[in-house]
Amino acid sequence: MPFSDVRDVCLFFTDEGEGEPVLFVHGFSCDSHDWSWQLPEFSAAGYRVIAADLRGHGRSSVPAQGFTPLDFADDLVTLLDRLNPGPVIAIGHSLGAAIVSTLAVEHPEKVKAVVCIDPGYLLPEAFRPMTDTILDALSNGDPVATAQGFLGASYSPASPPFLRSWHMRRIAGVPHHVLHGALAGLFDGPDAIGFDTVSAPYLRRRTCPVLAFYVDPGRAAVEAGLMADDGSRVVTCEGSGHWLHQERPDEVNHLITDWLTSLKG
Repeated sequence: MPFSDVRDVCLFFTDEGEGEPVLFVHGFSCDSHDWSWQLPEFSAAGYRVIAADLRGHGRSSVPAQGFTPLDFADDLVTLLDRLNPGPVIAIGHSLGAAIVSTLAVEHPEKVKAVVCIDPGYLLPEAFRPMTDTILDALSNGDPVATAQGFLGASYSPASPPFLRSWHMRRIAGVPHHVLHGALAGLFDGPDAIGFDTVSAPYLRRRTCPVLAFYVDPGRAAVEAGLMADDGSRVVTCEGSGHWLHQERPDEVNHLITDWLTSLKG
């Protein structure tokens, strides 16, 4: 069955293919459908592909709390213990990149390598007033419109219009407290790692190889200085929107699989 009781939630997941295990982790207000451009490609390339809907998202159950990157990571650790794939290649987008990095820091025995696609961390402290305003609006205003406005700024002229329509409609179906909790978990509170003053020292604790994709060359340069393993790499994709794995799937898939092959050599 593609559901598993994990801690205090029931997670929807898929587990397909055989070979080296890859865990795909979606971002804020999204679900595992985000990886529709990757799952069949990686499965056909000889990987075991595991993708879950995070708590409060997609087809997974909706608890009242527990929406920090650490909470999400702990859910995934419990799921991995059930599935027993061995150490995984953990691939995450946006908030999902913060989650897979948390996995690599807190549970290094579970993670062989990490791929972070336009991560939701290393945001300069100068943006804190903006995130405070967004979090206030998520609590006291229209949370759907606020979340749509927040993510609506992450597209570029190169982004296919259908992606924006899909993402904006999906936000409308996410419970309001999840929209607030997931963003607050990243940028506010004791476990928040969204801002560079916290995420930079935290990310230095990753010891596995890391491949990071960025739209912003400034944050890409910062991440490049935080990588401990010599096999790590940063790729900058200027001019693209935030959903690189959906806007440029063939290129992103090829870069990831080539990098994974290089780690074996």
